[in-house]
Amino acid sequence: MIILYDCATAPSPRRARILLAEKGIAHETVQVDLVRGEQLGEAYRAVNPQCTVPALRTEEDGLLTDNAAIAAWLEARYPEPPLMGRTPAEKAEIASWNWRIEFEGLLAIAETLRNGSPAMADRALPGPVNYAQIPELAQRGLARVQHFFETLNERLAGREFIATDRFSLADITAVVAVDFARIVRVKPGEQHPELVRWRAAMGERPSMSR
Repeated sequence: MIILYDCATAPSPRRARILLAEKGIAHETVQVDLVRGEQLGEAYRAVNPQCTVPALRTEEDGLLTDNAAIAAWLEARYPEPPLMGRTPAEKAEIASWNWRIEFEGLLAIAETLRNGSPAMADRALPGPVNYAQIPELAQRGLARVQHFFETLNERLAGREFIATDRFSLADITAVVAVDFARIVRVKPGEQHPELVRWRAAMGERPSMSR
């Protein structure tokens, strides 16, 4: 049985949960309590020395310790429905938009949160090493998040999905990013009508409740 090391309240493992749900893949779940620092304890370090979630233990290929590896493995092992494209052009478009959403959206939100929250003191980056906060990065991150919302709104004009003409990994990553932005008090508003429309449509997919 596939095992997902998860945290129900964190955005990164939510990406893996949605992907598993869209693929219809049965799996077991092990919760890792990030608030209590369980990811830094010896028990979880023995599972994943990177001290991060998600991690996915497969039946035949060992442990995958990041979303990029998890998505690549799941798409190759369970190709239907295709969520990373069928043709070379589709694969490239989805990969490009997924990277942009990670860099311009998720990383900007994390930059804002981890450098601005007192609860994240000395935890400005995930992983086993402590890093001090840089307050200026929180300010820059917030500006990046706001620009990211504008970018998505422009991209979605006249479109049902972000990357190609069908649902893809890019939509999963974008849903998680848009929802996660609420933690830094940014959310779609009347200035983002296309983004609001798209997010409402995504909410009709059963996987999005994960």
